[in-house]
Amino acid sequence: MAGTRTWLFTLGAVAALAIGGCKGEQVPAMQAPAEPAAPAASPPEPVATATPAPAASTAFDPGGVPESTATLPPFPFFKIPEGLESTFAEADKRVAFDRHYFIAGGKAVPVEGRIFHDRFNLANGTRSYSDIEFRRNYENAITALGGRKINTTQYTYEVMEAAGGRDVLEKTNYAAGMNPDYPHDIYLLRQAGKEWWIDVSTGAFPLHGFVVVLEREGMRQSLGLLDAAAMKQAIDKDGRVALHINFDTDKATLRPDAQPTIDEIGKLLSGDPALKLSIEGHTDDTGTPAHNQELSTARARSVLGALVGLGIDPSRLSSRGYGQDKPLADNAGEDGRAENRRVELVKRD
Repeated sequence: MAGTRTWLFTLGAVAALAIGGCKGEQVPAMQAPAEPAAPAASPPEPVATATPAPAASTAFDPGGVPESTATLPPFPFFKIPEGLESTFAEADKRVAFDRHYFIAGGKAVPVEGRIFHDRFNLANGTRSYSDIEFRRNYENAITALGGRKINTTQYTYEVMEAAGGRDVLEKTNYAAGMNPDYPHDIYLLRQAGKEWWIDVSTGAFPLHGFVVVLEREGMRQSLGLLDAAAMKQAIDKDGRVALHINFDTDKATLRPDAQPTIDEIGKLLSGDPALKLSIEGHTDDTGTPAHNQELSTARARSVLGALVGLGIDPSRLSSRGYGQDKPLADNAGEDGRAENRRVELVKRD
């Protein structure tokens, strides 16, 4: 489409590799001949058995995908396939920050960052595309850039249930629907410490093609930092103050850009030695309630630990998590979800 600064790699010849295998047969166990009975003997000493080694983690590790050495075109890398037209207005293709689920290995995982997404009618363009031709074009292009396919399954009902159910996944879905009949090809491209997650998918009635390119990154804070004086003013007035502290996605690890806020909380407590705080974690409703409860509790503990690390007496602090149970805004959109992902400082006796 005119005005889109993107590139497309052309589809090359694809060789099919057939892998054969032979089916082994079970060999019947042979019975040993009977031997004369031996004289009774004392019971044998017990033999110590080795403790089985713990099972290796099956979690997907993005670091296992080698970094690309190719010269990458500007984000989002690809132009519209020949003969197709986008069904989206140009202004609707880019989202500054949101979450999208990608299948990594055999599990659907949330990834956050800036997003480009597009949609094409594969049957009504200048030329039509089959499902496999559309997806193979992107496969060839992504492979040429050094990307790797990373999903080993599709959106089965088991995969969707493990991620919280279809309703949870589709709240931030920019690709074809979460349907076992709609194929998704998931790729990861890494270079210079950056990650680009790509979802190429198709949906029917009529046949459509979708592409999502997400550059993984933390949200750029658009609100000014609350300093210790502003926190104190809010606590004196309302008994609490809500803070938006950045953690790694779906983890309780504080990001480096959270440190200025932690420092201001430290100043607040140092400036008022009688002040005691309950540190309370909250999430949006993405994921299961049990997972969100656990995550919010862990995040509140991380903040408490960071404050103790600054020299604050731990007897002045407590922590707890509420998960998704106390939203401040509607979870239907990213703005509301961002408001609900927070840590509150609540004055206590």
